[in-house]
Amino acid sequence: MFYLHAPKSLGNPDLRHRNARIGHASSTDLRSWTNHGQVFDAGAPGSFDGSATWTGSVVRGPDGLWRMFYTGSRFLAPDSFANIESIGVATSPDLFAWTKQPGQICVADERYYETLGASSWPEEAWRDPWVFWRQSDQRWHMLVTARGKDGTEPDRGVMGHATSPDLVHWSVEPPLSASGSGFAHLEVFQIIRIDGQNHIVFCCDAAKLCGHRAGGVGGVWSLPVGEMPGRVDFAAARLLVDERLYAGRIAQDRQGRPWLLAFNNVTADGAFEGGICDPLPISTGADGYLEVSPQ
Repeated sequence: MFYLHAPKSLGNPDLRHRNARIGHASSTDLRSWTNHGQVFDAGAPGSFDGSATWTGSVVRGPDGLWRMFYTGSRFLAPDSFANIESIGVATSPDLFAWTKQPGQICVADERYYETLGASSWPEEAWRDPWVFWRQSDQRWHMLVTARGKDGTEPDRGVMGHATSPDLVHWSVEPPLSASGSGFAHLEVFQIIRIDGQNHIVFCCDAAKLCGHRAGGVGGVWSLPVGEMPGRVDFAAARLLVDERLYAGRIAQDRQGRPWLLAFNNVTADGAFEGGICDPLPISTGADGYLEVSPQ
């Protein structure tokens, strides 16, 4: 498991975002974990990942190398929320020793996506890359947390999209969803196939719900979808777990059973918690949506 962490010495948990690093842990049962420490550091001040390294995904290329596509974050000032995000990559022969490749490989394209300064939104959203291979078109696809350049603010959260023939050269494509689905951002995408059906898992907190969803409960969301990449209607998304848990992803055990692992975000009274939850069993409901099974 690759996870985000920040020093407890920061005191204020809200400061974790601009100080996050990626850590590595392993387990034989999804419950007891051995921590292997930080995988690499942020870049030099002013570089694309000079403030923090955030969520991404890991794939193995045809050359046998593992590649971690991750988010690089650069906050423009210590007292500002203004932040530019872009995608970097690190490689490893064994999932333990990682080498960052220089520079970002993929950035928000202003032809299709909102960039910093184009609206009142304080960040250039281009993060949380989820990378996968599609056999039918012989290309790698990257899904990205992004914001559309059109639509009513702040209801502009979209699924960004980029493609590559070789995991090295990436082309930014138009978004796979439209603004106006009630989410100011759609974070930490995952595509998972369960019981023969593809599902998208993502997260959005209550503070970033907007439009017809404003005032609702945030957390980890999901919706069944067809072959990906394809058009996605996030207006059909449903809450999987509330935002006491966040940034969840589903892992399958050796028997193929799906389990949700997520960040312990806040307690029932809203206080910051931290850490990773024990696995929650996932099943498919009668309506085709994912749900947490009774334990």
